Amino acid sequence: MYAFNPGVIKIEDEYLMIMDVASLAQPVIFWLARSRDGLNWKIDPEPLDWPVSDHTHAEDCVYDPRITPDPDHDGAYLLMYASSSEQTGCRLGVVRTYDFKKFDRIGIVSEQGNRNGVIFPEKINGKYARLDRPFGDPNDACGIWISYSPDLIHWGRSQEVMGPRAGLWDNLKVGAGCVPIKTDEGWLNIYHGVTNTGAGLIYRLGVCLLDLEDPSQVIARGEDAVLWPEHLYELTGRVPNVVFTCNAIVEADNSVKIYYGAADTCIGLAESSIDRLLDACFRKNSLILRPSLKA
Repeated sequence: MYAFNPGVIKIEDEYLMIMDVASLAQPVIFWLARSRDGLNWKIDPEPLDWPVSDHTHAEDCVYDPRITPDPDHDGAYLLMYASSSEQTGCRLGVVRTYDFKKFDRIGIVSEQGNRNGVIFPEKINGKYARLDRPFGDPNDACGIWISYSPDLIHWGRSQEVMGPRAGLWDNLKVGAGCVPIKTDEGWLNIYHGVTNTGAGLIYRLGVCLLDLEDPSQVIARGEDAVLWPEHLYELTGRVPNVVFTCNAIVEADNSVKIYYGAADTCIGLAESSIDRLLDACFRKNSLILRPSLKA
């Protein structure tokens, strides 16, 4: 079996990880693991008891969960995830849990052709806010969008936040990664970017900073990736050349644990700090060739 692309949350002194798990015999399902130190994990004996989908969207595969504390329900957590159906395609789903044992289905909350949905940990101007990545043809370029909702079900006021950048590591697709991290300077977003090469697609991670009051506005976006496939377990696997994240944990000392899927095969951990990631948002790559300006 393969475990990858985990959503991770820390509740008091316990880390909880919901992993994508796949085998040759079944589609991707969710499985829970627990840890006291964020490094050594004990996996539950059975997969999550996932709520049954309704007939309008017969869910046959779930993946890439993002876990957010529910800003409207004390002690509750929201999971936004990719919900795939052979009949109705890939859409975004949301469930709520208080104990990570029982999950209450809120609903399928996007049109066909949407994934990489992540809910902000605070309401924006009284509304739930989410980042997502709507798409048409899977091979087309696509970017990160933002939408708002009064109730987690009905979403609107959608607009693009940022798209691919020609000539850089994220020139084909960009999608939300971790749940946005609130800082004094803005919402820190660790996102993934995709480029197409002769060796196939490469998934890397980068950082950007969004305005606290209007997160559709990008304050800064680093030119360089902060994590990329370089080790064998990231370069080879079910889907080679992939690092992909769904959640990061900010510790009391402002260090950051970034849990990520490697090649859709296993799970890695990268560590940084809030200060280093914020600094990376503003960095330019001095090696990039830029057109000269004529007087």
